[in-house]
Amino acid sequence: MEERTRLQELRAQLSDKTIEQQLRIICKTFPGKVIFTTSLGIEDQVITHKIFTENFDIRVVTLDTGRLFRETYDVLSDTTIKYRKKIELFFPAYTDVEKMVTEKGPYSFYRSVEDRKECCRLRKVIPLDRALAGMECWISGIRADQSDNRGNMMQIEYNEDKKIFKIYPLFDWSLSDVEKFLDENHVPFNSLHKKGFISIGCEPCTRAVKEGEDFRAGRWWWENDGPKECGFHTK
Repeated sequence: MEERTRLQELRAQLSDKTIEQQLRIICKTFPGKVIFTTSLGIEDQVITHKIFTENFDIRVVTLDTGRLFRETYDVLSDTTIKYRKKIELFFPAYTDVEKMVTEKGPYSFYRSVEDRKECCRLRKVIPLDRALAGMECWISGIRADQSDNRGNMMQIEYNEDKKIFKIYPLFDWSLSDVEKFLDENHVPFNSLHKKGFISIGCEPCTRAVKEGEDFRAGRWWWENDGPKECGFHTK
């Protein structure tokens, strides 16, 4: 009940606030216990820019799955150089990955949804849980119009499984809002976005999106049914 009450209070406090105002309130509400997980995509780069330029007391972390695009590493490098700030990296447990690849090969995720989710779990979900340990508020760059599943979310939620408040400061932003912000503030972004790659994950699991396709169509494109999620943002 306490979490539900705090959730309602947070929703009231953050309603109609700018991203700076939201982040300031969050830092005051959860001092030293706020974490932002970035995939280094364009939405996340907006939030990273705000955190670093305003010097908010928020941990900025990213997950290195071992299968990322070279262009993603370029964004990581350019961002740390531009802002002179550190982004914490979390890697999967090498023993788990070694066992999976040895037993199932390097492309097991193409064979079934279950095998793909196992790969995501080892490379992303478990490292994420390590990153979130001890934190009370988790910031993510999700926008409401990115997919049907994400549109059913609310701007502020409480994750019962992870026991953490989850906040999406860009929830009501459009893609054009994001692109305009990056351009006006000279924020580094992934060059693949200009080549039709809208949602960028691991290299073997991401392709460019064709005209008229859903925002997430480029992720795990060989899967025809179910939400295109790795397990981070599903309830």
